[in-house]
Amino acid sequence: MEIVWEVLFLLQANFIVCISAQQNSPKIHEGWWAYKEVVQGSFVPVPSFWGLVNSAWNLCSVGKRQSPVNIETSHMIFDPFLTPLRINTGGRKVSGTMYNTGRHVSLRLDKEHLVNISGGPMTYSHRLEEIRLHFGSEDSQGSEHLLNGQAFSGEVQLIHYNHELYTNVTEAAKSPNGLVVVSIFIKVSDSSNPFLNRMLNRDTITRITYKNDAYLLQGLNIEELYPETSSFITYDGSMTIPPCYETASWIIMNKPVYITRMQMHSLRLLSQNQPSQIFLSMSDNFRPVQPLNNRCIRTNINFSLQGKDCPNNRAQRLQYREGEQATLDARPSGPSE
Repeated sequence: MEIVWEVLFLLQANFIVCISAQQNSPKIHEGWWAYKEVVQGSFVPVPSFWGLVNSAWNLCSVGKRQSPVNIETSHMIFDPFLTPLRINTGGRKVSGTMYNTGRHVSLRLDKEHLVNISGGPMTYSHRLEEIRLHFGSEDSQGSEHLLNGQAFSGEVQLIHYNHELYTNVTEAAKSPNGLVVVSIFIKVSDSSNPFLNRMLNRDTITRITYKNDAYLLQGLNIEELYPETSSFITYDGSMTIPPCYETASWIIMNKPVYITRMQMHSLRLLSQNQPSQIFLSMSDNFRPVQPLNNRCIRTNINFSLQGKDCPNNRAQRLQYREGEQATLDARPSGPSE
């Protein structure tokens, strides 16, 4: 009987060791997480569990500078030393491969024509590595960051790494002053941003319906992705996926970009899974907002500046588009670009 119990104990111990080794293996470290519960199959950790299932991801739970956050415009601080962003494309268009990663629509640029960004809160020049799209299952949600508690239909994130200090994005992501992420909110409208139209037109987006699908895009003008504004909001935070390293400076543009309702519908038809697996929409691929923890949110919007043509000496409101409800409707507000 004692021999039987010893055998059972050894089997149980080996099982625990195997499970532990599996969860800490490099492959699992990269891919063993999700935004929402899976319909069937084994447990995969959602955001509330990211920091608990792997010691390498503990910042996701215990970090004090996590992203995304809710931006309260009444708490923003005007910083006169924030210069306009400078985008350097060398006057050339770029190419990149668009992927369905199972979690995001990801556009990864080739290395032939480089795009660098500087200015704003940056001390160093940063190089564009990847563009990711986050979007919701309905128009009232989808963005990772909130503005006065309000979500947008989606969020474009341009991920840059500090190429002056680090050789690649992997090294930079673990290091101080490593990353800068430019974030642009997405709204649904009758018209479409020219850059996003290239990514989301029917002939293109249907090429990446399933996980691991890829499609090459050429002749892209990165500057077309940016809204027509030089105003932005910035704060220090983290990447919004495991391991949640707190090495990112966020720059959130003051105006959104627009896509059509049909393009948003096409995004929601993208599958998290491969063709042989059950369909599960990629939508709602956003991390919930994290505590601000007394971090400073700075802006180059001088909301105390009085416009010459403002009646009753009131500061102008920030508006995203003439005639629609002001997005930055909370006080204080400043002149629109």
